[in-house]
Amino acid sequence: MRYTLLGNQRNEVILLARILLMVLFLLSGWPKLTGFSGTVAYMASLGAPLPAVAAAVAVVMEILAAILLIIGFYTRPVALLYALFVLGTALIGHQYWTMVDPERGANMTQFFKNISIVGGLLLLVVTGPGKYSVDGR
Repeated sequence: MRYTLLGNQRNEVILLARILLMVLFLLSGWPKLTGFSGTVAYMASLGAPLPAVAAAVAVVMEILAAILLIIGFYTRPVALLYALFVLGTALIGHQYWTMVDPERGANMTQFFKNISIVGGLLLLVVTGPGKYSVDGR
């Protein structure tokens, strides 16, 4: 007999994980949308290629794709795309290796936070959305 922690609540835990993974992005995506010109300027300051396109991609990912993951619609491909987005965000937005303290420490934390989120998204790619999802119906 195989013992699994929270095995009877697997689908509920996957739903909670989807929500918790995306709450940060929804909260940071809304100001990017409502202050879009500032988002474009910020992208330019980071040296992002095509800052207006980068800002639009950030808004779409942080709002639309986050909602898709929360409701569990096309979960596996969206989670994989999201993992790539978050990895790109870490590499472009949190280049701690080019900084000095205290900026270095703060950005190193943000970089590895993003790497941890990538891990959660990849786990979602493998596990799927669970029963409580559009995909699960």
